Amino acid sequence: MEIGQRLPELLGTDQDGKEIKLSDFQGKKLVLYIYPRDATPGCTSEACSLRDNYERFLSRGYAVVGVSPQSAESHKKFIAKYNLPFPLIADTEKRLVNELGVYGEKKMYGKVSMGIFRTTFITDENGVVEQIFTPRQIKVKEHAEQILA
Repeated sequence: MEIGQRLPELLGTDQDGKEIKLSDFQGKKLVLYIYPRDATPGCTSEACSLRDNYERFLSRGYAVVGVSPQSAESHKKFIAKYNLPFPLIADTEKRLVNELGVYGEKKMYGKVSMGIFRTTFITDENGVVEQIFTPRQIKVKEHAEQILA
């Protein structure tokens, strides 16, 4: 996925089993943030940054949606524990993360594994990507401020 491209129409299914489509956000800008795992330190910091600034996002015409490969049940617990006001897509089959190009081979401490590349896509009101925050750019504790700046 690159700037100028439109996100896929079918984004996935959220923690409540509701199908989430790009057209659900017609007329709003969308913050689609992809993160590796529920309830890990970095992912929790990022989610809480977005939660703490959620009203600011709404007032500026944004919707916020998170995506990770965890189950709907895991997402429900994460949402409940941290009082997250936005939906989390359970991409257990990794369909969306593969389509967006944010899943692949990672190297950490010399070990190679497959995983999610923490990435955030910002779209315009028609679902066209205007900005992409890559793993190297994202500061999890300040991510909302990075987006709103």
